[in-house]
Amino acid sequence: MNDPFLLLLMLAGGGYVAKWWRDDRQIARHGAPHPRALPGATEAPRRAVWIAVAGALALVALETGGEIALGVAGEQSRMTWLFAAYSVLAAPIIEELVFRGWLVVEGRGRATMWIAAAGASLVFAAAHPFLWKWDEAGFALTLGTKGWFSAATVFAMSLWMYAARLAPWNPQRSLLPCFAAHAAKNLAVVAVKAAAGFMGPLW
Repeated sequence: MNDPFLLLLMLAGGGYVAKWWRDDRQIARHGAPHPRALPGATEAPRRAVWIAVAGALALVALETGGEIALGVAGEQSRMTWLFAAYSVLAAPIIEELVFRGWLVVEGRGRATMWIAAAGASLVFAAAHPFLWKWDEAGFALTLGTKGWFSAATVFAMSLWMYAARLAPWNPQRSLLPCFAAHAAKNLAVVAVKAAAGFMGPLW
């Protein structure tokens, strides 16, 4: 997804949704929550945010080290700076609201909740273009070592984001730790790509 118009549209959409979520959180802070509030529009302890961010950065470090150990670090995809901006500013809002927001099964026991989280994480990993690609040549599977490893790290990251939402140290199950951790993770990926020479043009 490198179409500049679409990326700018997604950035604007992410900003709008972020404001909507913030407004719902403000309403909840000053009284009864809005009956149609966005998921996780509640407060989170500062330590919950820092724990979530630290875990996400640790997983990026493990991913980077794993790619080097497997000899696939040179198979990274190139990223434009506009896509990098989208991945840091808008994707965390949109993806976390969908997966760690609406796709959370509550009220049916912890086992069901975590089985659902694992299933949603499989979908989350499969939706990222690591085991497949779709370009001018059409659709193709990419089932090599790099594809499987990257998909596995996305799956692990998704489970960590569910933990950031559902863990006891986030008592109101706020999405704020998930937003922060996702943004930090994507920013770290951009930094790794920039250091390795995989950042491309503006768009």
